[in-house]
Amino acid sequence: MILNIDYDKVRNKLLFIQENLKKLEELRNFTKEEFLNDFRNVDSAKYLLQTSIEAMLDIANHIIARNRWGKVESNRDSFEILHQNRIIDKNDIETYFLMAKFRNRIVHMYIEVDNETIYNVLQNNLKDIKRFVDTISMNI
Repeated sequence: MILNIDYDKVRNKLLFIQENLKKLEELRNFTKEEFLNDFRNVDSAKYLLQTSIEAMLDIANHIIARNRWGKVESNRDSFEILHQNRIIDKNDIETYFLMAKFRNRIVHMYIEVDNETIYNVLQNNLKDIKRFVDTISMNI
């Protein structure tokens, strides 16, 4: 069990991510053509992915800071420190780090983010966000 955290804050962020996942699941059900031909689908998915990943980072950094587990200098650090403290599996460090990099691309290099990439993330990677939510939920 994770100690020394603001449980309400963490639970609220987990609920936020879960609500986003429900919306992303709806967007995932569109055919590729339907998804790509409506800017509202693409823009919604980008925003929901961005804010979900941001909430994941917020949760990780909150847990680390409250427990004084170390100094976070990068997004990778956040996930490595969670692993070092037996919160997440070693195999998830790279996956979550790549998600954080993807979030940074959406925020800072938004022109370069291909809409087909967003569709592919919906089809193949929502399980990674779910795994993070499940892992943190089991530990609080």
